[in-house]
Parts: sequence; structure tokens; C-alpha cells
Amino acid sequence: MRTVFFLVLFVLLAGALLHHAFLESLLFAVALAVGLTPEFLPMISAVTLSRGAAHMARQKVIVKHLEAIENFGSMDVLFSDKTGTLTSGEMVLDRHLDPLGQVSERPLALAYVNSSYQTGIKSPLDGAILKRGAAAINGYRKIDEIPFDFERRRLSVVVENGGGRLLITKGAPEGVIARCTAYETDRGSARLDEAMRARCEATYRDLSAHGSRVLAVAYARVPPQAVYSADDERELVLAGFVAFFDPPMEGVAETLHALRRDGVVVKILTGDNELVAQHVCGQVGLDSARIVAGDQIERMTDSALAAVAEQTTVFARVSPAQKNRIILALKSRNHVVGFLGDGINDAPSIHTADVGVSVATAVDVAKDAADIILLERNLNVLHTGILEGRRAFGNVMKYLLMGTSSNFGNMFSMAGAFLFLPFLPMLPTQILLNNFLYDLAQVTIPTDNVDEAFIRTPQRWDIGIIRRFMVVIGPISSIYDFLTFGVLLWVFRASEALFQTGWFVESLATQTLVLFVIRTAGNPLRSRPSLPLAVTTVLVVLIGVVLPFTPLAATLGFVPLPGAYFVFLGGVTITYLALVELVKRRLMRKLLGMGTATPAARSVTPAS
Repeated sequence: MRTVFFLVLFVLLAGALLHHAFLESLLFAVALAVGLTPEFLPMISAVTLSRGAAHMARQKVIVKHLEAIENFGSMDVLFSDKTGTLTSGEMVLDRHLDPLGQVSERPLALAYVNSSYQTGIKSPLDGAILKRGAAAINGYRKIDEIPFDFERRRLSVVVENGGGRLLITKGAPEGVIARCTAYETDRGSARLDEAMRARCEATYRDLSAHGSRVLAVAYARVPPQAVYSADDERELVLAGFVAFFDPPMEGVAETLHALRRDGVVVKILTGDNELVAQHVCGQVGLDSARIVAGDQIERMTDSALAAVAEQTTVFARVSPAQKNRIILALKSRNHVVGFLGDGINDAPSIHTADVGVSVATAVDVAKDAADIILLERNLNVLHTGILEGRRAFGNVMKYLLMGTSSNFGNMFSMAGAFLFLPFLPMLPTQILLNNFLYDLAQVTIPTDNVDEAFIRTPQRWDIGIIRRFMVVIGPISSIYDFLTFGVLLWVFRASEALFQTGWFVESLATQTLVLFVIRTAGNPLRSRPSLPLAVTTVLVVLIGVVLPFTPLAATLGFVPLPGAYFVFLGGVTITYLALVELVKRRLMRKLLGMGTATPAARSVTPAS
């Protein structure tokens, strides 16, 4: 916008100083402004993103908001729970043990009653309990319920049978054991002293260290009353533990490696304890040497958390609010953060992340908050979607780099020629026709192939890249334009109409064919464009060459060009493309960092 404003003002002031007709100067200035503006950007962006969304849909990735595709491709950190992402998510009740680690039916029976009568959303753990449990609940009548929350990390129901009222609690072992004063085995119950408490904790820690998810089950006899609260979860009797097994998902280690290779670091946010998280992450190749727990996060400032989050892969025993803090902390460090979740409590984090991802089996509130929905909860599907997002981003960036650099050079040449020529270097209608044909050649950019090096690295929007590319490549075009001016005036002794026609053809040919050079950071002879892009580009150049020889020529102010001019045109075009290739290759690698990880991607790689 600043460039457009400057050029328009420059032309109007120069026209006034040189005593050009004001209306002629104004029309020429407006034509310059239109010519410099990438007016096809909304169409190119919409078509590119829509095409990307269609490709992603075939890969079982549904895009709810088109603009999310670019963020998806720019993402360099992905947060997810381990269940259903690293593991299959199919919970199997593995063992039910008393507090000392001996097989016992008692904890399973109590857990079955608890899961049967709870009214909240049943977790996969509840499903496994109800599938395996064999306890009859006909003898129980539900009285009240104390719902689960992430502070207590447990859920209780109060039931009544012939023996009175019973409060049954199940939840995270560390939280449940802390409320117990006694323990129970098949031989009876006894007081839970410090030594026995340590033995009970050792039982669940051993299960966790082998990758089992563990729930503690406890109970207490409670007196009749109208309402029960968390304060009544005291002086409990520990009945034992139920342990669940969730095997690692097949091929997940290879997918994590592929994501890491392509600049996306996967970090785990789990409600499980450190031992379970360490075991599972170790199985799939994630760095779990350092695990940060929720109670540690509570004591950190936001700035300290941001520094820790960059260097940590696994966060255990985290609450929904803590997940949100971690995401915001990394966003403050200029990372593009994705979050994959499927529960009600995941909705705030899905909304906070730059890219909110959910799955088709998620709860409605999670799917409503998400930008992208996976039809399969599979990191491989998500990886494919990320690469497709980068392709879409790459094609939009191509249009901007080509359009702004070529247009800037062309309009700069026109503004310069306006100062020294006694006539307009190109009529306003010719400027607009030139710009229209040039943009027409680019409507097939959404179909183009993208460099492998580009899609292997997260890319970001950076107006500085576009500006620097424009001011470096644009003047190269102007050099050849001024060369063309000299040849037309001093070699061909061109009239006003011949000058305008010759420059129209040269300008259209060079700025259109340079598309083959700028579309890739590598060798344009090795990186093939898509067939539709090649056809439209060549066709537009042919139209420009043929137009002065058609009946439309007089209407547009064109005249036929001499044959010798086309020899000059061929030489100019070839040398121009070669020079742009030399400058472009070094410039694009420097600006876009193709083929290497971006600084942001490197900074989130956990220290070994």
C-alpha cells in the first residue's frame, strides 16, 4: 500500500511539474496503482485453500475454516494427550488388586458400582470397568453423587443397601490414598500407618512404571444426610486398585519421527502420572527424561513456564487450565501451536491454540471449537494434512512473490519513462490489459507443484520477505525495460504506437515467463510446473505476441512489430530469466530458509 501510494503521488506531482494534462496523468497514475496491486490475491487464495481442503478431505482431514490450512502448515508444535494418539485408546481392564498387590475382586466390585451410578460423561476407563465388572447392583440404591473435578481428581457416589449408606470413591491413587485412614485385604481391614501407606503407594507406582493406568478405589460408611460433598471424602478405607492397559498405536513411532523431521515437535499433555507417561513415551521414542507435573506448573510464572515448555516434551497430571497456560506460553515465544483434543475440558485449549484439531468421535463442544477435524484419530493422517497445508501456503506465497516483484518492476519502469518520454510509455488501457493477461496466467497456480524442501519446513507469513523480494527482483525487470526503451527509440526509431506495442509485448513476455523461475527455489529445469500452469503461461505470452497483428490492434492502440524485434525479444527474455535465476536462488534460500529447519522449529527441539 505504501508503494502504491508513493507511485501515484509521484506520477501526479511529476505530471504537474512537466505540464502533462492532469486527466491524462491521473488516469495513468490510477492504472499504475491497479497494475501494482495483486488484485487476484483473494481469488488465488480462495481457490488454493479450497483445493487444499479438497485434497485433505480425501486424506480424512476435514477443514472447517479455510484460513486454518495455512496455520496448519505453519504449525511447529503439536500438543496432544497420549491416549488415542500414542496409544490405541482401547482401554482394557488388566488387573484388580488389593492395596498390597494381591489379586482381589473387592476393588473391581466397588468400582463397578461407582461407574454404574455416576451420571457424568463416562471415560474409557469406566467403559472397561463396566465391560469386565460382574458385580450386581440390584441391591444398591443411589442416594447422591460427588462429581469428578480436576482439583480432587476423583469421583464418589453414595449408595444405600441393607447395611446402611456407603460412599464409594475412585480416582487418581495419590488423591484417594491421601484421604484414607485404613486399608482392606481379604483378611480384613487395618489402620493405614505411614509404613503401610508407603507400601500401598509402591503398589500403584509399580503398576504405573509398567505403563498401566491405575485407579484407586476406596469406601466409607457415612451417616444419612440430605446432601454430600467433597468434605465427606475422609477417613476412607482403601479397597485396592484397578489397572488398565492401553497398547501403543502401531506405527506411531515412525510417524513421530516423520513429524519431527518435518519441523513439528509433538508434546504430550496428560492427566496421568509421571510414571505412566514416561513408560508410554519411552515406548514410542519421545524424550521423557524430563517430565513437568501439574503441581510444578502451578508454582511457575508465565515467563518461566514459556522457557520450560520449549525444552520439555511431556507434561503429566495437568488440568485443563494448565494446558491452556502451556499453550499460551509457547504462543508468546512466537510458535505456531496446534492442539489435538476430544473432550469437553479440551474445548478451551482447542480454541486457544493457533490450530484447534479434534476428531469425528469427539464430543460436540470440542468439534465446534475445532478448525480441523480428523476422521481417524491417527497422527499419520494429521501429518498428511500438515504437508497439504504447506503446499497451499506455498502456492499463495508464489503468487505474492511473483506478482509484487514483477508488477513493481513494471510499474517502476513506467513511472521512470513517464518523466523522460514526450508521450505515455503505455496507454492506461494497455496497462490494464497487460496486468489482466499477466494475472490470467497465474490463475492455475493452485494446481502447481511445490518444492519438497518447502513442505518439509514450517513456513510463516512475513511481509518483510515479500518486500525484500519485491525490491530486489523488481529492479532487474526495470533494467531490461530501460534496455528495451533504448532499443525501441534508437535502433527501431519507434513511433509512439510502436514503442507502446513493443514494450507491451516485452513486458508481458518477461514478467509472465519469469513465473517458471520464481515458482521454485531450486533449478527450474528440474522442478516441473503443473501442466495447467505451463499451458496458461505460454498461452498468455502467445496472445500478447499475436495481438498486434489482429483486428483488435487498432482499438487497443497497437501496431504490427518488425520481425527483427522478435530476435531482440528472444535474447532479452532468455538473459533476463537467467539473471533472475542467479539472484533468486540465493535470495529465496536466505529469506525462506528452504531445506533447513526454521529457527522456531529448532528452538522447540528438546535438549537431549
